[in-house]
Amino acid sequence: MLIIDDHALVSTTLEIALRSRGVVAHRCDPGTAEAVEQAVDGVDPGIALVDVDLGEAPDGTTLSGVDLVPLLVDRGWQVLILTGGARELQIAAAVTAGAVGWLHKLTPFEDLLTAVLSAVAGEPVLPEMERLRLVRLYYGEQTRQQARRAGLDQLTARERQVLEGLAAGKRAATIAEESVVSLATVRAQIRAILAKLGVSSQLEAVALLREIEQL
Repeated sequence: MLIIDDHALVSTTLEIALRSRGVVAHRCDPGTAEAVEQAVDGVDPGIALVDVDLGEAPDGTTLSGVDLVPLLVDRGWQVLILTGGARELQIAAAVTAGAVGWLHKLTPFEDLLTAVLSAVAGEPVLPEMERLRLVRLYYGEQTRQQARRAGLDQLTARERQVLEGLAAGKRAATIAEESVVSLATVRAQIRAILAKLGVSSQLEAVALLREIEQL
């Protein structure tokens, strides 16, 4: 078993407990793609227990265990996601990428260990109906994101500037003054923005922009 978790206490405790049960377990830290590839190189595939939140790489970039799922699955590993507070969409993305299930860090340790050992024994971790629900959730969100991006792509360069001004907390009057146009013009542009994005308020438009920028 390969344990990929940036929390040393959790990963070390799991490693010791699993080894006491006869499971060959090793830790991998940091959870970068390069470190994982090195850890599995030449190793017979087994179970990989992967934390969703892996902290930061040495270069400061955020590391996500979800990004490691395809890499491990392609090499024949079964992946169990470990999370302390991941959003359901992150779990759905991991399952869609091939993870066989997920476990919460707040699960009593003995129960968590039992679940891991069940996976090692080849027993199902995630009911099929739940797996299908998460896959549908993931693809549904992907469809919604594509529609949102399409709405943003419809904005003219000027409308995008107005939206970014609103996102920066500026009022329509301020945007009009800075752009040397009338307030009526800016208000007309805001109405066009709302229509293209399919939202009913400036707050929703700004929230949509921020959500897309974070993806």
